[in-house]
Amino acid sequence: MDAPMDDTPAPAYVIRGDTGDWEVVIGLEVHAQVVSQAKLFSGASATFGGAPNSHVSLVDAAMPGMLPVINRVCVEQAVRTGLGLRAHINHRSVFARKNYFYADLPQGYQISQYELPVVGEGTVILDMPDGSSRAVGIERLHMEQDAGKSMHDQHPTKSFIDLNRAGVALMEIVSKPDMRSPEEAGAYLRKLRSILRYLGTCDGNMEEGSMRADVNVSVRPVGSTELRTRCEVKNVNSVRFVMQAIEVEAARHVEIWEAGREVTQETRLFDPGRGETRSMRGKEEAHDYRYFPDPDLLPLEFDDAFVEGIRATLPELPDDKKARFIQDFGLTPYDASVLVVDRREADFFEAVAQGSDGRRRDGKTAANWVISTLFGTLNKRGLGIDESPVSAENLGKLIDLIADDTISGRIAKDVYEIMVETGEAPDRIVEERGLKQVTDTGAIEAAIDAVMAANPDKVEQVRGGKEKLLGWFVGQVMKQTQGKANPGMVNELLRKKMGLLDA
Repeated sequence: MDAPMDDTPAPAYVIRGDTGDWEVVIGLEVHAQVVSQAKLFSGASATFGGAPNSHVSLVDAAMPGMLPVINRVCVEQAVRTGLGLRAHINHRSVFARKNYFYADLPQGYQISQYELPVVGEGTVILDMPDGSSRAVGIERLHMEQDAGKSMHDQHPTKSFIDLNRAGVALMEIVSKPDMRSPEEAGAYLRKLRSILRYLGTCDGNMEEGSMRADVNVSVRPVGSTELRTRCEVKNVNSVRFVMQAIEVEAARHVEIWEAGREVTQETRLFDPGRGETRSMRGKEEAHDYRYFPDPDLLPLEFDDAFVEGIRATLPELPDDKKARFIQDFGLTPYDASVLVVDRREADFFEAVAQGSDGRRRDGKTAANWVISTLFGTLNKRGLGIDESPVSAENLGKLIDLIADDTISGRIAKDVYEIMVETGEAPDRIVEERGLKQVTDTGAIEAAIDAVMAANPDKVEQVRGGKEKLLGWFVGQVMKQTQGKANPGMVNELLRKKMGLLDA
């Protein structure tokens, strides 16, 4: 990995040691499974699951004489991803053999890319919880085939091999060591997953192994610019575990350095149950893999027209959508970043805020209802946005009923709960249940008079300068009208009757 980007800020995550403060230096190598029907070099299915060894061709099984044939769709997906990462696309790349020997790698080598990858340097912008942004450099994206899977829990004395995954196309996306905290690493993974899902190049499902991370961790004294020995924590399959692994491994490094010893470069595994990393093997260097160009595959070459044809099909990506939401709907950077994480959720919000008739609603109000209220309901019920019991159209109608004073904000919450349970349109609920807001001045004045008559001592306190009691009176009037009175009208009429405003 190259040296960190020059604009790296002060450390966001400091480890307090006996000899001083330490910062962590983090780089991630993310393996993302390409969305395609077939594998990288064969026509076998790339679908997850299936009976063991049911998605295996003669090429995947490395039978003698079987030659790989490149899958064009996988190449297009890699280029598409590179464009989404604002990266340089190399018009000439080379597949190489990476030699290492595992039981679930039938060929005895992996077809990957080494010196000439398909995608070069790029950038990912992180959206941090405080609304700030951080740039993380992408060093490269290269294509390679996945290995099979060894299963050690099927028999007391034997291991079994499932080759369904062998030959599935992977994109290895290598970051620069620009991250300085577990939070930044988590934000990077979430943003990368969001971009891949927008592009449709990887489903980002870490539970199924279609996206997993190798985490490179080292530490150094705060203020230092050196890159000390790093260790790689392999195959971490959740954002939460990546963040935990960084904390554990960084603390281990600090302990070693402060004891006067040196960290050994190696590959380690993270055990989330024990909260520790364990040594797996000494870290291999490039020469250990004896890379050389694969003699069965010609260099991969394409022209500008190929790249521009793919660029023309790109969707609006999260950063561009976030900027537009801020500009068009007046959202805060934080709210906009929350809404654009998932493309379907962003589309839902836009349908609520825009309206089917093209009339734009207040964006901040729409964002508040979607983020705070609707997302809260979905999280509580374990539902995705596609399963929402409240449609974007109906949520927009509810906002309209508040805006035109048909119902109050308090009544809107009751109507929303009914919408969640029944799926009914809000205007129908309001009409059938008599929930329209009372805006008749006479009816509101009658309720105010009743409350004032019942509480003459509190009336005198308000007139004597204790205006904070007005809130109590508003609450009592709302109770008198079963929450249907217009709160603004109640407040204004109360002030007039108390002599605080000119009649």
